[in-house]
Amino acid sequence: MQAATPHDSYAALMDLIKARHAALSPQFQAGARYLADHPDEVAVSSMRSIAARAQVQSAALVRLAQQLGFAGWPELKAIFVERLRVGPAGYAEKAGALAGKEGNLVTEVFTAQQRNLAATESANHAALDAAAGLLQAAPRVHVAGFRAAHPIAYTLHYLYRLLRPSVQLLSGQGGTLEMDLRALQADEAVVVISFAPYSSEALLVAQAARQAGCQVVAISDSAMSPLALQADASIVIAVDSPSFFPSIVAGVAAVESLVELLVARAGPDGVHAIGAAESQLRTLGAYAKTSNDVN
Repeated sequence: MQAATPHDSYAALMDLIKARHAALSPQFQAGARYLADHPDEVAVSSMRSIAARAQVQSAALVRLAQQLGFAGWPELKAIFVERLRVGPAGYAEKAGALAGKEGNLVTEVFTAQQRNLAATESANHAALDAAAGLLQAAPRVHVAGFRAAHPIAYTLHYLYRLLRPSVQLLSGQGGTLEMDLRALQADEAVVVISFAPYSSEALLVAQAARQAGCQVVAISDSAMSPLALQADASIVIAVDSPSFFPSIVAGVAAVESLVELLVARAGPDGVHAIGAAESQLRTLGAYAKTSNDVN
């Protein structure tokens, strides 16, 4: 069986870049590093914009492509486009890599989560603040997240409703998503959460929100994700995991931070709303009584 070449395999291209990195010129190293670190952007952006972000000359990217065995930039870019189209490795493929694996797997997972939290926190101070301002100004807010992203969406919906009872969860329960989307009105805000492989329902929600004239807040795994590219505010979360399934830990932390900002912005009115919600929940018997409760 013939081995994959950089011309037909993204993984083989990355292996080649790593192998040749030390021998490349400083300009080529900078360009190659950007290609490896931002593959989604390479797939959807122009050569000129990639060169500007990598702080190299456009001609350097052409010569780098040629040095890596491609006729030019379009042929190199095609590898990244195909990678984005095909998507990441499947869950079963990742699970197969774990089967029979030895070592401290628990430590690997917790270490990855710590990296995810640190990366998400450092990259999103301004983004979270912008999203909070957009949600606060909207007359009504809707939240959507499906399959793996649903726990993140539900956390945001549950917490935010303690402050703002009118927040709606677009769940599509019973196959009624299209009916839910009919309720979207201009100037409302829609928070859509998804990460690769991106949910078709999440993309449908984002598109419907744009068509209705809503403001869109995207929470996804890339600034160049299909959600982020059509959003008014974008929060990028790290979802890396040594396990077979993307991590949602940083996503939950991001939405908890978002609600924290919203409570701070609401001031005394927010405190009153949360207090009223808590009191009502206790009256309705939502919480079990314990010996620590005051009678």
